[in-house]
Amino acid sequence: MPHNHSFFVYIIALMPQFEKSLVWFRRDLRMSDHAALHHALKNSAAVFCVFVFDTDILQPLLDAGLGADRRVEFIRGSVTELDLELRKLGGGLLVRHGPAHDVIPALARQLGVNAVFSNHDYEPQARQRDAGVARTLAADGRAWHSYKDQVIFECEEVLTMAGQPFSVFTPYKNAWMKRLAAADGSFFLKPYPIEKYAARLAPPPSSPPEKIPSLAALGFKKTNLRELKIAPGMSGACGLLEDFMPRLGQYGQSRDFPAVKGPSYLSIHLRFGTISIRTLARLAYQALHQGAAAGGAAIWLSELIWRDFYFMILHHHPHVAGAAFKPEYDAIRWESGERAHSLFLAWCDGRTGYPLVDAAMLQLNQSGYMHNRLRMVTASFLIKDLGIDWRWGERYFAERLNDFDLAANNGGWQWAASSGCDAQPYFRIFNPITQSEKFDADGKFIRRYLPQLSALGDRHIHAPWLAPAQELERAGIRLGQDYPLPLVQHDEARKATLQRYAVVKTVNAE
Repeated sequence: MPHNHSFFVYIIALMPQFEKSLVWFRRDLRMSDHAALHHALKNSAAVFCVFVFDTDILQPLLDAGLGADRRVEFIRGSVTELDLELRKLGGGLLVRHGPAHDVIPALARQLGVNAVFSNHDYEPQARQRDAGVARTLAADGRAWHSYKDQVIFECEEVLTMAGQPFSVFTPYKNAWMKRLAAADGSFFLKPYPIEKYAARLAPPPSSPPEKIPSLAALGFKKTNLRELKIAPGMSGACGLLEDFMPRLGQYGQSRDFPAVKGPSYLSIHLRFGTISIRTLARLAYQALHQGAAAGGAAIWLSELIWRDFYFMILHHHPHVAGAAFKPEYDAIRWESGERAHSLFLAWCDGRTGYPLVDAAMLQLNQSGYMHNRLRMVTASFLIKDLGIDWRWGERYFAERLNDFDLAANNGGWQWAASSGCDAQPYFRIFNPITQSEKFDADGKFIRRYLPQLSALGDRHIHAPWLAPAQELERAGIRLGQDYPLPLVQHDEARKATLQRYAVVKTVNAE
């Protein structure tokens, strides 16, 4: 009887490549549309899952005095939900607390896995960590597999006609859209199925069952995350997405006004991967062809493309983590000494005397969130009104933002400082008063965070020091006591900034 060759090829194709594998969850805390989990399940007979509370990341937060950090509480809540969902499918999450570069190889040995699967991380320190883990695994005879998951197009996938990385956003966006359209969006935006392979999930082999460390065990305290109604995990992301989709069509008109419910508020979920970027990009791409929603969808998709753009920039130009993208801008001499320290602290605390700036900083300090328009306003004010090095502000946002992401945060600050790729021109300096009048005309946002100014009329709430004395008296406001006088006069600060940035022209001339 002749052998059926095609039958045996089919059987071999169905056989898993690995007996046992380990999926390492990092900034991808979900079990749907997950590249690494999909590939591990598809190619392994048994798949264990792990999350590491990495002390190399957490200890610097504790050393900086950030013992109450909303991000850690958000991560823990998301990990808890992920574990529950994995258990429903017969798996579960191994949770460890320690240096990940040691924990992962040790756990791989303990479990006797043949391979470790993860998703790419583009930050310089993460790339160094992953390279070290891969080397250790290889020395033990274990494979390391990593996949694109947190972007649509990564490092080398969208290049200029000359095969070089873009440094200007608009041509990058055009090339990004062209590549997506060439595949009709379906190939790059399709989800990675999990449930069809879920029978290969392996439960944690520990007895008694694994316990997720408490915040206290991690060294952290509870925050106001619950009071802020920031729901972690996949369920939190789904709830926000369901709320946002009916508003998508108005996104273009509403996103710039901080007192209006315009944004999706999904940035923290994108940061920690409790929702897939493919899900959001697919919804935006589909809505481009849906009439009334098309305008808002185009702008929202553009924002998601900016995210890919900044990841690409960080990969090709890692020096931006600490230095200007355009080296000539490192020649700028910023304010220094006690004056600089005093100005910076006033900015951090929301005591600049400019209500929109102060309200935005108080929003950040109280909630870990800042509206995108206000991120530009506050950054411009620190750099171009107060003359403070943009890196100081970048570090402060890195400490405070719930959705802090190195690539986007660095890109945003260098945009404001005019030192980054495709940044605003150095002579473009936001006027904090006109920004306030335009985007918070009735002072609703200001009054929320600065109730001491609530009795001021809409006309004068944007610049209280210009209000007539009788109006200030009627509102019960004593400038310098109830609310600070301006740290600087914007017109004078603008002239000083143009002089400060003149060195850039000198360096370019040389």
